[in-house]
Amino acid sequence: MNPEIFREYDIRGIAGEDLDEQDVIDIGKAYGTLLIEQGKKRVSVGRDCRITSDRFSQVFIQGIVSTGCDVVDIGVCPTPVLYFSIHHLGLDGGAMVTASHNPPEYNGFKLMDGLNSIHSQGLQNLLGIIEQKAYVLGEGQKTQADVITPYRACLVENITLNKKIRIGIDAGNGTGGITAVPVLKELGCEVHDIFCDLDGSFPNHEADPTQKKNLGELIELVQKKGLDLGVGYDGDADRIGVVDKNGNMIYGDQLMVIYAREILKRKPGATFISEVKCSMVMYDDIRKHGGNAVMWRTGHSLIKKKMKETKAELAGEMSGHMFFKDRYFGFDDALYATCRLLEIMADTGKDVDELLQDLPRTFTTPEIRMECSDAIKFDVVDKIVAHYKAKPGQEVIDIDGLRAVYEDGWGLVRASNTQPALVLRFESLTQKRLDEIRREIESTLEQIIAKINI
Repeated sequence: MNPEIFREYDIRGIAGEDLDEQDVIDIGKAYGTLLIEQGKKRVSVGRDCRITSDRFSQVFIQGIVSTGCDVVDIGVCPTPVLYFSIHHLGLDGGAMVTASHNPPEYNGFKLMDGLNSIHSQGLQNLLGIIEQKAYVLGEGQKTQADVITPYRACLVENITLNKKIRIGIDAGNGTGGITAVPVLKELGCEVHDIFCDLDGSFPNHEADPTQKKNLGELIELVQKKGLDLGVGYDGDADRIGVVDKNGNMIYGDQLMVIYAREILKRKPGATFISEVKCSMVMYDDIRKHGGNAVMWRTGHSLIKKKMKETKAELAGEMSGHMFFKDRYFGFDDALYATCRLLEIMADTGKDVDELLQDLPRTFTTPEIRMECSDAIKFDVVDKIVAHYKAKPGQEVIDIDGLRAVYEDGWGLVRASNTQPALVLRFESLTQKRLDEIRREIESTLEQIIAKINI
């Protein structure tokens, strides 16, 4: 087993190369051991539709039950259904076999201890159990349960749409279509779906709706049919991507503005969590409307932990993870985020672009992913943070990589926790200044990488 698959907030690697079936059994044994040692015994296991997920799920469950834990197998489903199952069935935890938006050859695990994600040191503790083979022995039982039906019922009961909305859905051949199409139809939407059939080879495009290259067919569908909006999901449907009726991408921080404004009308002074990649406009708008906006580190596990600490009503990331504590459970659920957006559109009578038309205009880049090996990416980030901290008068936010702040903009460099890459983003008041900030930071980055590679 490649120990580098134990990442910041989940386990993820290339199936058959970084982890094989015996490794998966061992991860199951370690997870079961961790729970049993806390007096916990019942967990759910779900899986995405990747080619290796069926078999990985089988042997993973085999590992868990060998420790004395009981497993409820909930089958192929979106990750939010797995999270929902812990609440609905009153379980002690849950695990999802998935590699989210990664290419088809990847697979991995998102693990829950109770209602909390196992991340950071918790995942390293699991690795330690595996390395020491310090497994508990027992005889657990496996049962099966349908959680999709009650999950769908929960969403339909939670949401009210007072007008019909015409929506395009692209599930990227991941698991999102299982729940999105029937729920949206039951809510009265006119649904036009593409790539909602399950295919773990992801033949049409990568299941990552935050990259414009993956939204081409959805944009075409929206414009051809004259739909009100289009929504895309990643491979396990915990991330949302939105395009408006004109085919323009709506980024995660823009969705946060829409959601936060509505919540603040009902809950003045509410707290909202977002991350270092998000626009200064979003933070300013939340504060302008009377909210408490907190900048935090990227990562679904880290965000959920910060939400609980601050009792936030909502958190969101550029990557499309949206976590609603307001009227919901607090976990990231792309379909629920879709429903809340549709509800706001129906209640206000405004399309997505109209809901954002009063925001100050800035010039931004999308997330830029620069290939950088896992072996050096964190060292690169440490060095660029040190470089900018040493510059006289330079404001630096370093809670998650580098956010170099200027009077008229900012630039970001952080290490991806899911891919061998650096993530960059830039924003400024003018295109000219945006280009200047980007050139400066990218040039510094290239020099640092060149020195490390010598």
